[in-house]
Amino acid sequence: MAGITKEMTIGEILKANPNVAPVLMEAGMHCLGCPSAQGESLEEAAMVHGIDIDALMKAIEEI
Repeated sequence: MAGITKEMTIGEILKANPNVAPVLMEAGMHCLGCPSAQGESLEEAAMVHGIDIDALMKAIEEI
């Protein structure tokens, strides 16, 4: 998906495209509304959850 980067917060991503939510949930990011989702980048969240950021970005791009 054009316009979404791994530097964006999860909150920013969901505002840009709510259809990303199921992809994040499937990847194991179940706390989309928690404070961390507003303050840390997608890349940081992926690291915390042990998720490969490149694979996650590829899944997001396929939406």
